[in-house]
Amino acid sequence: MNEPNWRSSAGIFGILGWIALWVILIASLSRRVGEWPILAQALFYLVAGIVWIVPLKPVLQWIETGRFRR
Repeated sequence: MNEPNWRSSAGIFGILGWIALWVILIASLSRRVGEWPILAQALFYLVAGIVWIVPLKPVLQWIETGRFRR
């Protein structure tokens, strides 16, 4: 097993920062989204709850390999 390096710490802080920004963005939209029909709200929050994961793939690859692309 590899020893932890600076990329692991930087990656973790980056991921936590991304999550915090995403939560702030979605929460700031909640007043407008709350006026939508309930099914539209459910779809919005379902998509928002999944989409935040997409940008993490390159970060996780960078933590593991030191490169953003294979």
